[in-house]
Amino acid sequence: MFRIWAKVYSDGRIVQQTTYESGEKFAYSEFFTYLAAICDALDVPTPVLLKTHVFNYAKFRHVVFRKSDFMEPVPFEKLVLENIG
Repeated sequence: MFRIWAKVYSDGRIVQQTTYESGEKFAYSEFFTYLAAICDALDVPTPVLLKTHVFNYAKFRHVVFRKSDFMEPVPFEKLVLENIG
C-alpha cells in the first residue's frame, strides 16, 4: 500500500490538494497511471512525465511539475507529488 499527496500551488500557496491511495505495491512502471489519476481527481491537465521526474520521486520521495512540464497553459505555478506512506 502507498499514498501520494498531490498539491497544486499558486502564488506560493496550496490551492488544491488530494491524496491518491492504492492497496497494491508501488511500481515505478505504473507512475504515469498514478499521475493521470491524480490529475483527473484535481481536474488539471496531465504533465509530460520524464525520466528525471521519476528519478526525483525515487530519490527524494517527491517530484515537482512546473508550468513548462505541461503542454497547455495552466493557471498555477506548480504541481507537487509527495510520497506519504
